Amino acid sequence: MSPRNGELWSYTEIAAHIGVKPETVKSYRRHGMLPEPDLVTVLGQPRWYADSIRAWSARRPRTRDQ
Repeated sequence: MSPRNGELWSYTEIAAHIGVKPETVKSYRRHGMLPEPDLVTVLGQPRWYADSIRAWSARRPRTRDQ
């Protein structure tokens, strides 16, 4: 997916977007529930384009009322 504005999100921004803690997002990644990062920084930190996460969030199953 190509970025519209190039904004890259870390675990913190993803967590804020979906209303969970960053540790939960890290767990999603460990369990293969998060898309592969769009970019990994030189320091090894994964980053996702905001549009990638918005698309993933729109199609992910919900486990509680949101």
